[in-house]
Amino acid sequence: MVGYQTNPRVRLPALRAAWLTQTFVHWPFRPEAVRPLVPEGLTLDEYEGAVWVGLTPFVMADVRPPGTPRALPGLPAFAETNLRTYVRHRDGRDGLWFLSLEVACPLMVAARAIGAPYHPGTLSVSVSGNTVTYAGSRWADGASYRMVVRLGAPVQAAERDVWMTARWRAYTRRLGMLWETPVEHEPWPLAEAAVEVLEETLTTAAGLPAPLGDPVVHFSQGVRKVRLGPSRPSRWAPADRGRAPRRRAAEAPQGSTSRDQGDGAG
Repeated sequence: MVGYQTNPRVRLPALRAAWLTQTFVHWPFRPEAVRPLVPEGLTLDEYEGAVWVGLTPFVMADVRPPGTPRALPGLPAFAETNLRTYVRHRDGRDGLWFLSLEVACPLMVAARAIGAPYHPGTLSVSVSGNTVTYAGSRWADGASYRMVVRLGAPVQAAERDVWMTARWRAYTRRLGMLWETPVEHEPWPLAEAAVEVLEETLTTAAGLPAPLGDPVVHFSQGVRKVRLGPSRPSRWAPADRGRAPRRRAAEAPQGSTSRDQGDGAG
């Protein structure tokens, strides 16, 4: 991911993969609308006075469990879509909190063991010229989405672009504990994009109200050297739910950061 901080090295990956044909659609929400969906021990990470929720469909390709020889092909490619927001642990490290994870490969549901909210379903991604169509329907309750995105020109990532795409760990909760999963990969190559069609019930199914405004949209052809580290319990005790989150400056020079200098990779 493009990031303000150093991309941490995942020396012993639990999984290797490529994340391709990915669109980032972000809506702003009031903090009080999202706070009940995030557990104690994590504070909401805000930007420009809002909490942002992202809908990110993509293709998971060349998935390789540990020990798979490079000479052998990975698992067949499959579609995945996550609905996520951005959080900070008590120690200041930022990351993702997934509100839901839609997936076309039932094997990924095994990640529920560490609290990842995977839902198996029927998903598809199709490309026609400079248009990408994503669609999916959850098997259990029918929550669904259909999105048509028109691709634009490549962009040099500014602060907000980086903030919305740069996270180096995901947090989950299981057995009364917070868990974290580190990730490493090359920077996202970002491009402009516009949503031409968007019909979805995933945000409602997650318990979200209507957003405060129109979405911010990015597209990426993807990253091919993804290394997911083993999930492990977070090493710090839960923070107080009422702790105020850090806010981002609305206008910071490109390449600068409003993050604390002592933070880890993110």
